[in-house]
Amino acid sequence: MSRLTIRTVETPSLGDRSYLVHDGAVAFVVDPQRDIDRILELLRAEGVRLTHVFETHIHNDYVTGGLALARATGASYLVNADDDVAFDRTPVRDGETLRIGDRMRVRAIHTPGHTFTHLSYALTDDAQPIAVFTGGSLLYGATGRPDLLGPEHTEALVHHQHRSAHKLADALTDETEVFPTHGFGSFCSATQSAATASTIGAEKQQNPALTQDEADYVRDLLDGLGAWPAYYAHMAPANAAGPEAPDLSLPQRADAAELERRIHAGEWVVDLRTRTAFAAGHAPGTVNFGLDGAFATYLGWLIPWGTPVTLLGESAADVAQAQRELVRIGIDRPAAQATGGPGQWSADRPVSFPTATFADLAQVRHHRDVVVLDVRRTEEHRASAIVGAVNVPVHDLPRRIADVPPGELWVHCAAGYRASIAASFLHAAGRQIVAVDDQFENAVKIGLTLKENEHVPTGHV
Repeated sequence: MSRLTIRTVETPSLGDRSYLVHDGAVAFVVDPQRDIDRILELLRAEGVRLTHVFETHIHNDYVTGGLALARATGASYLVNADDDVAFDRTPVRDGETLRIGDRMRVRAIHTPGHTFTHLSYALTDDAQPIAVFTGGSLLYGATGRPDLLGPEHTEALVHHQHRSAHKLADALTDETEVFPTHGFGSFCSATQSAATASTIGAEKQQNPALTQDEADYVRDLLDGLGAWPAYYAHMAPANAAGPEAPDLSLPQRADAAELERRIHAGEWVVDLRTRTAFAAGHAPGTVNFGLDGAFATYLGWLIPWGTPVTLLGESAADVAQAQRELVRIGIDRPAAQATGGPGQWSADRPVSFPTATFADLAQVRHHRDVVVLDVRRTEEHRASAIVGAVNVPVHDLPRRIADVPPGELWVHCAAGYRASIAASFLHAAGRQIVAVDDQFENAVKIGLTLKENEHVPTGHV
């Protein structure tokens, strides 16, 4: 008898995975993303029929495609019976086992912690244990965050998360493969791991939820939690309401005059090119969220929700990619788009700013005073920071530009992507800037930094 097939659908820009499982004839899907065409194409390629779509929880980091996928295929849509949703679904409860085809059995296991109603799904092939789909519960070397439902629930949820990990470890064999939704860069993960595969047995050896007692796990996890993207606040309500399939057709094309009008109106006109290309020349007033980084995460984090967005890409394919990423977080229709380059996007000459390395910064500081702006998250800055640097996390910067000290401004992050975002906002505000496009480890190597336990004399504004 052939093995069951488990296909992973990666969404690396959000740090999430979805899964399609089949026996060669019928299939089920776990936690599909909003752009369901990827799943539909995979179903066609595998030559199988979708009968069930499972949600592990009401997601906080993306808009689900589960309801739209179920409607498009006629599949049953399984959501926890205790979740308050505005659409018809097939309610599922802890302990229920569903038969899918002749061989597959899926058992729902209540694993609260990431949310109160979170479910994991254990898969067997007849009676043979195969896998467990753990959503935001047991991740690779970590667990899902317990703080996304608000501080009033965090204490209860973090204790639930520890107990849920043990519930899975006790209920499943060591050979059972673990397939989480979060944990590949998603801010839904409490900590990050480089692992790409695991089993229950491996997690028993390496996951803090299974190697630490409850008190130590709770303390360490809560001490390590940092900021999470602001757009998360909009995801659970959208998912509970029942999102429709997205419209991925390109929006209207804008000329230079319209782009200027939109910028002056306070809308966001977003340049999708790399930070190197943006620094070398861009239309005045545009901001840079390159497609080569965590584009949707940071745009969704920084933007005042509901602000119209216009996309500027070198090609229509770039605009389409950006649009696909935005619908995953509920920004459904860009206001407009344009392709080409800054020469076509502005009636004025393109503007630019310099880039540099940490070695350049060290040399400059020997000759003159400059303001060093660290736009990493607060917890990153506390762990190791350039002496004298001011810390304004990039997700706070648009509303705090007036707080940034005057003077020649050198902007850095951990690798250059967030620094370019910050530099674009500061440059549009008329600041004289240099964007540091370098790895922070190079600042450490040349002695620009001190660690937290060395009493870093850094600034916070």
